[in-house]
Amino acid sequence: MSATAAPGTTPPTESDTPPTPTPTSTTSWTSTAGETAGTGGTAGATAPAGATPPSPAPAPAARPALDWRLRFGALSLIWGFSFLLIKVGTEGYAPFQVTLGRLLSGTAVLAVAMAVRRERLPRGARTWGHLAVAAFFLNALPFSLFAYAELTIPSTLAGICNATSPLWGMALSLVALSEDRPTRRRVAGLGLGFLGVLTVLGAWQGFSGLDFTGTAMALLASLSYPIGWIYVRRTLAGSGSSTLALTGSQLFLGTAQIALVTPLFTSAPDGFPLLPTLAVVALGALGTGLAVLLQYGLVAEVGPTTAQMVTYFIPVIATAAGVIVLGEQLSWNTPVGALVVLAGAALTQSRARSGRPSAGRSHNAGAATGVETGAGENAGTGAREKAATGTETGAMEKAATGAGTGARTKAATGAGDHP
Repeated sequence: MSATAAPGTTPPTESDTPPTPTPTSTTSWTSTAGETAGTGGTAGATAPAGATPPSPAPAPAARPALDWRLRFGALSLIWGFSFLLIKVGTEGYAPFQVTLGRLLSGTAVLAVAMAVRRERLPRGARTWGHLAVAAFFLNALPFSLFAYAELTIPSTLAGICNATSPLWGMALSLVALSEDRPTRRRVAGLGLGFLGVLTVLGAWQGFSGLDFTGTAMALLASLSYPIGWIYVRRTLAGSGSSTLALTGSQLFLGTAQIALVTPLFTSAPDGFPLLPTLAVVALGALGTGLAVLLQYGLVAEVGPTTAQMVTYFIPVIATAAGVIVLGEQLSWNTPVGALVVLAGAALTQSRARSGRPSAGRSHNAGAATGVETGAGENAGTGAREKAATGTETGAMEKAATGAGTGARTKAATGAGDHP
């Protein structure tokens, strides 16, 4: 739903944000005095003659007004409800129009955030060219595919298909990213995940009762996220721009792409029905705009591993919303298969414990947007760096894709957003 992590480092998961800077540890005059007092010296020990007390350490960063758990829950709800909002939006508008409205609203939110923080736009034609490709795979294409898919499939199925992003991501990263080596655990997770997909689709019944085209579109949308994350990782690492600037620029380019295509396939709407209009605006402002900011903050505060767990809540919330609010039917194999998919995704993102700590990795919330996303259209693949660019847009080790994935730089722009 609309689908960003740091390009160039490991992810979901519609995203990886740059790690919060840590002050350099230095031995200060005051700490030396304290140590002296602790070893028999006086607390008021003076510095040696000629010593100059260092400048005071910077004040610690202010804590966010809301506890991270509340923001985590809000992000899960926003991305989980994205599929419901897509379904409602398509009742009044064509799929491309839903996508255009979503991207416009999301871009507006990030533009305001960039203005408040005085962010500068990325520089260089090469960077903008890479962002245009990222915008296509992380925003324009998956958002449009999900909107078209929900013309013929329930929002619950779309939400579950979105949870396959980490599986696609792991499979692709094994081929495209040389540092990702298959392990028995991750291969088992991949197989288990696709077994879950077959369970959701009712393969033993010949996929009866499901619209093949709509389901294929939803699965292709989920595949599009990890393609975008891997591209971002290979091309935008070390671009020098902030995650927010990259994500906002990516969403802008995605909006421009859809704005060019929409008139070719749809005519102007006859009117602006209230409920579908509100759904589209909320989908963009919340699921693609606010969600990216929430995800970026979570990755910076609690790290990509914890932040990417949002991926596992998205299909659960999407299913509950579709059944309770929209009255969609739910057969036994749908929730059972969804649980199997999530278990497989969890295995693909897990790493064997080693006797010594692994070297720290910088999780840069790169541009590429994710989220929606995500979803929305969450959430990373593998370890899914789904943070903020794109949603979806964005960058977060997103397992989520869940986008955000082992390799996995999922910029959550857009929610990359997840959905």
